[in-house]
Amino acid sequence: MSLDGTTCIITGGARGIGYALADRFLAEGAGGVAVVDLETADAEAAATRLVDTHGDRVVGLGADVSDAAQVQAVVDATTARFGPVGLFAANAGIGTAQGLMADDATWDRIWKVNVMAHVVAARIVVPDMVERGGGTFLTTASAAGLLAQIGDAGYSVTKHAAEAFAEWLAITYGDQGLRVHCLCPQGVNTDMIRGGRGSSAVETVALQGVLEPEQVADAVVTAMAEGRFLVLPHPEVAQFYERRATDPDRWLAGMRRLQAKVVGAIGGG
Repeated sequence: MSLDGTTCIITGGARGIGYALADRFLAEGAGGVAVVDLETADAEAAATRLVDTHGDRVVGLGADVSDAAQVQAVVDATTARFGPVGLFAANAGIGTAQGLMADDATWDRIWKVNVMAHVVAARIVVPDMVERGGGTFLTTASAAGLLAQIGDAGYSVTKHAAEAFAEWLAITYGDQGLRVHCLCPQGVNTDMIRGGRGSSAVETVALQGVLEPEQVADAVVTAMAEGRFLVLPHPEVAQFYERRATDPDRWLAGMRRLQAKVVGAIGGG
């Protein structure tokens, strides 16, 4: 796959993985990139930084990714400026750092952002991609979507759902030209990690090793070039995933030991 001349939309693009993807896609020759974030000012500031490096192939747009009308407006504005969307990166995501007693409003919000935003985007862009003969849909899930997230029930559940939806897209539209990739990193040096130190959820992923967003973007571009569905910047996730599938009871026992280690370390700190 080549990004030469491709029009890209990246949600959660103002910082972290999203910003690194925008920077890398532009470096790979993307014809235009829309950096989308909840706050318009953040998206525009990120676009300004990218323009300094890559020229005027970037626009910053604000949108709530769970709102279909706002996502449609982003797609329309991006298409009007750069042409039909060839790659949509559903990258926006949130955590809760809560467990069983998270309230319904918390569950509703994380479900909308981490799952339904992908459905909303796919409804808008996939039919047009298929009609034009192909396109790329990139889902940012998490290693939690293949494994589990200690300390955050909502994140664990919704990332599993995001990965499952990406699989469904690949099965349903893969023979019609749609390329689907699912990004499943562990810890990445983003605001979510930096702002959550001390919680069991963040300390668990930090214990496994934290990558820089640019390393994740490199892994995405490599996986797209190789046509791989799963993008695993932390390669050990594949081993964990295999263990989970072949011996779930042993894997669950190991996760409980990891949880005890993390909780003990937090309590001891």
